[in-house]
Amino acid sequence: MENISNKMAKGAAWMVGFKMVERGIGLVSTIVLARLLEPGDFGLVAMATAFLGLLALLTSFSFDVALIQKQDADRHLYDTAWTFNVIFGLLLSLTLAISAIPLAEFYNEARLEKILYVLAFSTFVGGFGNIGPVAFRKDLQFHKEFYFLLAKKLMGFTVCMVLAFTLRNYWALVWGTFAGNMLALLLSYKVHPYRPRFCLSGRKELFGFSMWLFINNTIFFSYHRTADFIISKVLGSHALGVYTIAYELSNLPTTELVAPINRAVLPGYSKMANDPAAMRQGFLNVLSMIALCAIPAGVGIALVADLMVTVVLGDKWREAIPLIQMLAVSGVVVALQTNTGSLYMALGKPRYLTMLSLFHVFILFIPLLIILLNQNGLIGIAEAYLLSNLTIWPINYFIVSRLIKLKWSAMLSVLWRPFLACGLMVLSFLYAREIIPANMIHLDSIRLLFDVGFGAFTYISSILIFWSLSRFPDGAERFVIRKLKLI
Repeated sequence: MENISNKMAKGAAWMVGFKMVERGIGLVSTIVLARLLEPGDFGLVAMATAFLGLLALLTSFSFDVALIQKQDADRHLYDTAWTFNVIFGLLLSLTLAISAIPLAEFYNEARLEKILYVLAFSTFVGGFGNIGPVAFRKDLQFHKEFYFLLAKKLMGFTVCMVLAFTLRNYWALVWGTFAGNMLALLLSYKVHPYRPRFCLSGRKELFGFSMWLFINNTIFFSYHRTADFIISKVLGSHALGVYTIAYELSNLPTTELVAPINRAVLPGYSKMANDPAAMRQGFLNVLSMIALCAIPAGVGIALVADLMVTVVLGDKWREAIPLIQMLAVSGVVVALQTNTGSLYMALGKPRYLTMLSLFHVFILFIPLLIILLNQNGLIGIAEAYLLSNLTIWPINYFIVSRLIKLKWSAMLSVLWRPFLACGLMVLSFLYAREIIPANMIHLDSIRLLFDVGFGAFTYISSILIFWSLSRFPDGAERFVIRKLKLI
């Protein structure tokens, strides 16, 4: 199991490396687009993609996860997964095209019709993507996954930037998405020799596991997209554009950074499923890495949100500042729980995740969303996310502790150092702003760089001190230091 743990760690490093590059590209893209386009442009495209996501729920069986979880998956399962992707792509595209006119009338937004036609064709063609690259993750070949994902991102980014400077309206986002999907389709066949063919013989094996994933994906969509539909209808495209950018920036360093870690550990967890001791240690190692990165990153975004919006996006986006601050803190709470989903899946118990998610979304989040949106407008949405996430957090950890017989003290042992170091970072940051008035640093961009650098220095120094006082235990700190010595 030690070899698998090492591969998981290396895989997580590859995926985090990719995500850092991807989010760096995404940040540049967001900055440029926010300068060139208006909030309403982002909101208009978000309306279309939210509806596409709703339709995609009907086909969200996550066959790739099922192929990874089934260690003995052979060609007939891969071919069946690809065949269903093609069929679902066709059904989605037809439904999207048929719904274009009614949806445009519902939102009283005529521009939506043509956007939906373009997305419909893109969805149809995208369904033919090669299923072969799933084997990169299954076989823990994350360096290949890294280059594959990076190439897709760079192609989409290049096209979108060219169109943004050329068109300077919402069509840059639409055609950029379309071109990126087309290039990704071609690339999927270039990077892997697997050539799928039509087959349905493995449908029973796939659907037995994937049915739970379908339910989980539906719940996940409800959690992330319910706000989009409500904002679109109640507050309009401008408010949706502000919310979309706020969510994007606030989650850059937390859930977006943590996602690749969980992408890497799922196949590793699957191989550890029959070794409880290895599973417990693997879970703690991943939790340690997530906490080390996500806690200071999310809190740091909240601290510098005012300057970040002014410098990065411009004054027309200032109403996004309070949203970014609260969503960033909420993102930290989410990040510290994402590791549990991979564990449930690897143990072949997706129903645990399903029941927990049902309670989280439909008992906690959506009622809070309706109440707080009515009371506080856009900021009420961020409040609903934060309160529901804080409530579900201890419940989630309780289930994990019982499932793999993990003591709470073991989880606290990897969490206390990042939390305490982050607390010192916040206090130092607030003190520095008190003693260094804004007029002493005239350029907002310089002040932003100073704040980020000061916060990072304080956190890193604190975490190293606490790690040394703990007598240098194994964990994320040791892993990061080892990797830095190899550079």
